[in-house]
Amino acid sequence: MTYEAVMGLEIHAELKTRTKMFCRCRNDPDERHPNINICPVCMGHPGTLPVANGDAIEKVIQVGLALGGAIPEFSQFDRKNYFYPDLPKGYQISQYKHPFVEGGYLDIFYSDEAGGLSTKRIQITRIHLEEDTGRIIHDPKSDAALIDFNRAGVPLMELVTEPDFRFPAEVKAFGEELQRIVRYVGASNADMEKGEMRVEVNISLRPKGAEEFGTKVEVKNINSFKFAADAAEYEFRRQSDALERGEKIAQETRGWKESEQKTFSQRSKEEAHDYRYFPEPDLPPFVITTEWVEKLRAGIPELPAAKRLRFTEQYGLSREAAALLTSDKALADYYEAVITELERHDRDTPEKPMKNPQLVAAGLMTGDFLRLLRETAASPSDILITPENFGELVMYLAEDKISNLTAKSVMEEMFRLGEDPSDIIDRLGLWQTSDASDIEDMARHIIKENPDVVSRYRAGNAASVQFLVGQIMRESRGKANPKIAREMLERLLQ
Repeated sequence: MTYEAVMGLEIHAELKTRTKMFCRCRNDPDERHPNINICPVCMGHPGTLPVANGDAIEKVIQVGLALGGAIPEFSQFDRKNYFYPDLPKGYQISQYKHPFVEGGYLDIFYSDEAGGLSTKRIQITRIHLEEDTGRIIHDPKSDAALIDFNRAGVPLMELVTEPDFRFPAEVKAFGEELQRIVRYVGASNADMEKGEMRVEVNISLRPKGAEEFGTKVEVKNINSFKFAADAAEYEFRRQSDALERGEKIAQETRGWKESEQKTFSQRSKEEAHDYRYFPEPDLPPFVITTEWVEKLRAGIPELPAAKRLRFTEQYGLSREAAALLTSDKALADYYEAVITELERHDRDTPEKPMKNPQLVAAGLMTGDFLRLLRETAASPSDILITPENFGELVMYLAEDKISNLTAKSVMEEMFRLGEDPSDIIDRLGLWQTSDASDIEDMARHIIKENPDVVSRYRAGNAASVQFLVGQIMRESRGKANPKIAREMLERLLQ
């Protein structure tokens, strides 16, 4: 029998606020000393009263507006009652019947099984706000569970989707696009390695074409959208095999073990947990005015999908280049700052307009520049290369004053030292030469040193000339004009 997966996601994101959700303790995900950012309120001491963090509420509403959600006039917090060691109060302040955001959607694009590009709209059920729990750390030396309450009380946004996913690739695409949006809005850093964003996959199987859902299995606390897609793929195979053997699928919570590429059972969920929700008595309900909502809507920046489209239309970039440059808002802003510098140059020197400066800048940024950022875990706002200096480097490359090889070397020096590109090129003697006689001498030498390549070229392998161009570039340390070098070689090889 052929089965199809029916999946929904629950995604938690810790919000980027100065303080915790209901107290004045610092919200600092980088704190390494345990139990430093705590107080009687977030530790649930008797007699303490919570005060809601307005910044966290506004950030959740902005994410909801960015996703096309409805913001109800009335909202309230509820108590979710359960006991767990990392929950100081014995209950969690969350939302149940009246969340801050209802509905919404997210359009995703992904590579389908046929290798094409597919698009799909995923419906969102709700987005609500709650407080995070502490962290339980298992100490293998003492065989004890240690608890760090620094995270307890941190504002936590939870987004719940409809069961609209059918393929693992959709899960990955949705998570990555949502991560980009919350970062663009400024709601969360959404660093999954730090636990600032976590995903749960709810998956069931049913015969293809059937309407009724199968038994749901939850795979919880996954810290990578790739891992979430891998877990969905594994669960599809596991449940399909079990159904083919005539077994029943157990309703349970499972975890994902990346080292073994498999899920494992954590606990049974044959009966729904009764959390005994009731309105939080220590917090008043919220009346959300239209004026407040519109003020927050006005503060939402251009979102990733709109920016990707604009980059392709305004700058003539490929879809792939636009996707890379808009994957991070700081990177997109840096690119546009570089373009502003290039446009200023063209206005100041209209007699010498550059050829395709937007494409040249995009090529440099999506190649070695992005590699350097990733290798150093740096943000474009933190590096030593200013947009003005990067624009100057692009200008030299677009005007054929330096080669691509030189641009790469100069960029690495700029990244390391913050030096002006012209100073580096002068210091290293890397200005490109277009002197025909110098290039001809090198071409004749390269032809003489590579008789086998010359024979292949003359036998009809036209692509062989590119190897010879590379040898000239190597001998000239990247200073020879590659276009003139190629023309010279082709003339001499006739």
